[in-house]
Amino acid sequence: MSDITGTIRVTGATGRRKVLAVVSPHVGGRGAGSALSTLFPAEADVTVVERTDEDPAALRAAQVIVTGLAPVTADHIAAAPDLELVQCASHGFDYVDLAAARARNVPVCNIGSSGAEKQNVAEQTFALMLALAKQLVPAHTALVDADWALPLLQQSITELSGKTLGVVGLGHIGEEVARRAVAFDMTVLYAGPQRVAPEKEARLGGARHVPLEELLRTSDYVTLHAPLTDATRHLLDADRLALMKPTAFVVNTARGALIDQDALTDALTRGTLAGAGLDVFDPEPPTPALRLLRAPNVVLSPHVAGVTRETLVRIALAAVQNAADFLAGKEPRDIVS
Repeated sequence: MSDITGTIRVTGATGRRKVLAVVSPHVGGRGAGSALSTLFPAEADVTVVERTDEDPAALRAAQVIVTGLAPVTADHIAAAPDLELVQCASHGFDYVDLAAARARNVPVCNIGSSGAEKQNVAEQTFALMLALAKQLVPAHTALVDADWALPLLQQSITELSGKTLGVVGLGHIGEEVARRAVAFDMTVLYAGPQRVAPEKEARLGGARHVPLEELLRTSDYVTLHAPLTDATRHLLDADRLALMKPTAFVVNTARGALIDQDALTDALTRGTLAGAGLDVFDPEPPTPALRLLRAPNVVLSPHVAGVTRETLVRIALAAVQNAADFLAGKEPRDIVS
């Protein structure tokens, strides 16, 4: 976020308001937080930290916490008696204790409606899908090791065209993925609590809303774009992974804990699942002991789906704009709790 520039438009702000900007070290830390702080209007008094409780006095005074993947726990919320808003600089919000915030009547917001992350997450989803379909990782590794592996790889290289893509969560990001799937001549299924409007389904190549179990049984690729909540934690557990075809692939660019990582490792090791493309892990960064890192036919990336130069600017502007509007007395957008 060090090159963030932009304009925050806000009217009605009065007096100095205390903001705590918390950016976890693994997504940029203090440098990214300092860049983010420059976007706030002059009326905001911004303190930048890497951990929410790093500066107890600043936490105690905070009226707004803007967090970039840094945990905001019940203890943090209790230590901030003047807290009025928690703003997540991300689509996800699982790192905030929502129950504690609700108990204090403190709204928690994400940047969902901004669409800040949707383009690159959709691109990263397809990068992982294509890497799996074309066996790019084993092909690269073989060539580096002076092994012309074409005779072996040609048996497992496949096409996306004609395959069925199952999208779990057809929100802003899931819709972007589905649009790209239509361009690849894929059939789109989607699962989620609600069916979208028929005209949107038509624009997505006749996408069909189906139960999750049917989606898992029939899809060649399953891609996850759901928030992490108590209800979705380990959404793909051993039983649901067992529903998938042995030729199918799973892709996760949402949250690592949506999948039971041990169950996924077992399925890949047994060959009951063809492969996985993962941009997210539980925890992050993953520990070296994580078995999934050494599972067969996985393509891994370090949670980069939302961190292009362009995306980081859009995320920062969306988060700060919502927080600044709130401080000016406006109703915040994208309240998740």
